[in-house]
Amino acid sequence: MFDSLSEKLQEIIRNTGANELTQDNMQDALREIRRALLEADVNLRVVKTFISSIKDKAEGENIVQGINPSQQLVKIVHDELVNILGKELKPLNLSSNPSIIMMLGLQGSGKTTSSAKLAVKLKKEGKRPLLVACDVYRPAAITQLQTLGKEIETEVFTIENSTDVQNIVGSAINYAKENNYNVIILDTAGRLQIDTDMMAELLLIDRIFKPDEKLLVIDAMTGQEAVHVAENFDAQLNLTGLVLTKLDGDSRGGSALSIVHCSGKPIKLTGTGEKLNALEDFHPERMATRILGMGDVVSLVERAQEVFDEKQALELEEKMKKAEFSFNDFLKMQKQMKMFGSMDQLLGMLPGMSIPKSDREKISHESEKQFKKIEVFIQSMTPQERENPDLINTSRKKRISKGCGIDMAEVNAYLKQFEQMRMMMKGMSDMKNMMGKLGAQGLSGLGGKMGKHAINKAMSMMRKFK
Repeated sequence: MFDSLSEKLQEIIRNTGANELTQDNMQDALREIRRALLEADVNLRVVKTFISSIKDKAEGENIVQGINPSQQLVKIVHDELVNILGKELKPLNLSSNPSIIMMLGLQGSGKTTSSAKLAVKLKKEGKRPLLVACDVYRPAAITQLQTLGKEIETEVFTIENSTDVQNIVGSAINYAKENNYNVIILDTAGRLQIDTDMMAELLLIDRIFKPDEKLLVIDAMTGQEAVHVAENFDAQLNLTGLVLTKLDGDSRGGSALSIVHCSGKPIKLTGTGEKLNALEDFHPERMATRILGMGDVVSLVERAQEVFDEKQALELEEKMKKAEFSFNDFLKMQKQMKMFGSMDQLLGMLPGMSIPKSDREKISHESEKQFKKIEVFIQSMTPQERENPDLINTSRKKRISKGCGIDMAEVNAYLKQFEQMRMMMKGMSDMKNMMGKLGAQGLSGLGGKMGKHAINKAMSMMRKFK
């Protein structure tokens, strides 16, 4: 989402090539930063505040002598981005039992899908969410939520043929208490625009049931209009936070920078993809580092912890040690990598990878195409061949070649590459074991049991992040 702004800010910072930050070169940099922000559809109020703060810090006593001016500018811009994006993570308030989360928004903002995504996220965190269908006006809204509920294996509460939203919410709360649900997610009705009837209904729910969270779902692609919508909802309902959807889209990023500053409400969650597990906590610090091309290693590690199965990783490690890694194992690894996200997203999280968006998309597209080709190649094998690649002789290669539409030369190349990968994995596993033994001996000599414990802990972490 921030790729255009990110590329421009990085280019501006690189071009600040003087020996020190002076009034002249700062004016040039600030002019370019102002232009980049306006082109990214950042609200004019925010641009003025942002530029003024950068200028004050650059001209103040915070400038460190002997530091490269571009590095000084990175620090100043980074700190101000963090400030404008909300300073720190604002977690959901789930202290009540049951906690009530009211999802608000205009039609088409992604409110119903975000409700389902939130249920998935809460289940991972050990909660028991209940989805409540409160949109009794939009055709098929209840059916959509029920379909999503089945997909994520979460119950959806509804009262058939009822249009009394207060009764639906009251009954849902009683049902949740009776059935030990500890979070209630209200998928309220949206409208094409903010109107009196819509607000009256939401105000009644708010005053009668006092939700713990009132989250406004905003489509990041709406740009400046997002600020107007947030301000109107907040004036009526006193929002507790925002959910920004389609953060992985091609919008210019201005709404995320503008909405927090103009509404005074934090972004609590962001939708980063179409999959129902693509809802994340919003970390201003991490987003600022990504905008400036500094990566987001913490989010990368968190995603690895979420995606990778430790038991499966240990099983694969044993197979690698014996060079028994099969094509079935390769498919399992590929499936986990898909859950990790696109190559484009991964490259954006790596520090120092200031690759333009267009190039990242090309790399991602080519990688995806190659993975699909290899997947078809493997699926053209028999179950026995996938588990034991050594069975594949010349006649089997010909059959596989016909089955997947790949010529013999490419089949041979894939098999050779796979065998090289197997041997390389075995070599890496052997080296890791050897280093572990050497390290354990060395540390046990220096620190006894403490040294051995440190090695064991390190080895355990390595297994987790395979």
